[in-house]
Amino acid sequence: MHEMSLCHELARLIAERAATDGFNRVRRVVLEIGGLSHVMPEAMAFGFDVATRGGPAEGAVLEIQRPFGTAWCADCEASREIAVRGDACPVCGGHKLLVTGGDALRLVELEVI
Repeated sequence: MHEMSLCHELARLIAERAATDGFNRVRRVVLEIGGLSHVMPEAMAFGFDVATRGGPAEGAVLEIQRPFGTAWCADCEASREIAVRGDACPVCGGHKLLVTGGDALRLVELEVI
C-alpha cells in the first residue's frame, strides 16, 4: 500500500510548512487525487489519520477532490474524460489516447490556526 508512504510524506510536508510559516494546528487539508493517479482515496483517508498523529495536522479534516481523468483522442482530435487508463475513447471507441489530466496527487489547501 503505497498510500501510507504518501501520507507520511504529506504529514512531513505539513510539519515543515508549520515550522516555516509559524502555525500550530491544521484544521482542514484539501487533497486532489486524480481519477488516473493510481491512489486510493479510502487508503489515503485511513493513512492520513495514522501519519498525522502527534503533528500539526492531527485531527484535521481531510477533504478529497476527485477530478476525472482527461485524455486527448488522436482519432477524434478532441479532449475526452476517461475513468480508467486504457479505456477506449467514449465517443469514437479509439485507443489512441494521451493522458492530459487527472493523474496527479496535489495538496490544494491547508486551513490553519
